[in-house]
Amino acid sequence: MTSVEWLTEPWDFEFMRRALLAGIIVSVAAGMVGAFVVLRGLAFLGDAVAHTQLAGAAVALVLGGGAVLITLGAGVAAVLTALGVAVLTLRGRLREDTAIGIMFAGFFALGVLLISRQRTFAIDLGSLLVGHILGASWTDLIVMAALTLVVALLVLSFLPELRFAAYDPEVASVSGVPVNVMQIGLLVLIALATVVAFRLVGVILAVAMLVTPAAAAALLTRRLSTMMLTATLVGIVSTVIGLYASFYLDLAAGPSIILTAVILMGVSFVLSPRGLRDSLPAAASVDGEGAAPALSGWRRIGGTCWGACCSVGGICWGACCRVGARIVSRG
Repeated sequence: MTSVEWLTEPWDFEFMRRALLAGIIVSVAAGMVGAFVVLRGLAFLGDAVAHTQLAGAAVALVLGGGAVLITLGAGVAAVLTALGVAVLTLRGRLREDTAIGIMFAGFFALGVLLISRQRTFAIDLGSLLVGHILGASWTDLIVMAALTLVVALLVLSFLPELRFAAYDPEVASVSGVPVNVMQIGLLVLIALATVVAFRLVGVILAVAMLVTPAAAAALLTRRLSTMMLTATLVGIVSTVIGLYASFYLDLAAGPSIILTAVILMGVSFVLSPRGLRDSLPAAASVDGEGAAPALSGWRRIGGTCWGACCSVGGICWGACCRVGARIVSRG
């Protein structure tokens, strides 16, 4: 076998091409949201949301639902978890990690309880926990692509507000950013991103796909937009290498992809002149340049709308429109 044949043979099979496309879709969603997860230290939330999806998927299984209904059920459970954490932590009633632990335990236990009543308990639970990316159907891909498009549009539309609220919520609040709305929105985005990964790499590996490429990117760059792009590329490279390993070494595809991402993160750690803690941007560099104080990186502009989705044709569009000023990056 020539080197060219070795490189092209896996892609002669449709299931491998679908798996590659699935990995790219997951990488885009995870890369855009994972950067915020790493910056905010929300890996535990990502883990909790990924596991609580089991309850929604279990309800769909009990109802005899197919791929679309299972994804819908997982998505509902994930969003409910994110909103539940927001409600429990509102006005400091509970610590964020405590609220996450409560939602995690409750939904995950409910999911296992429901699945355990099914005759196919072992098979269904195993598939949900570790995924089956090589078995991704075109229906799975369409649903995941639609969710990824929603995540991408929301992140890009509200990137300045999300960035400011993530780096320094107190200063952002004083400056006029609706911090509570942005925080809840970020939790929902994390939920949607984990749903994208859930159907393809499973509950256990979804959080790894969300965090590991973003951690590797944080070691290489301090600029948020570059971090998102780098995390996406790391995820795609991990997918390609992992699928090659799965095809030629007869290994499980999902774990191979995640292990590749971990190795790439380790390489990034070695090559980075800073550790992960020092690589993360401080509140004094919210605009990504790392030089000016937090307030100097932002300016207020008057208007009746904020969010990029409101700026088409100078007319307010959609529910994102709000009366008042908007905080935007000077850069």
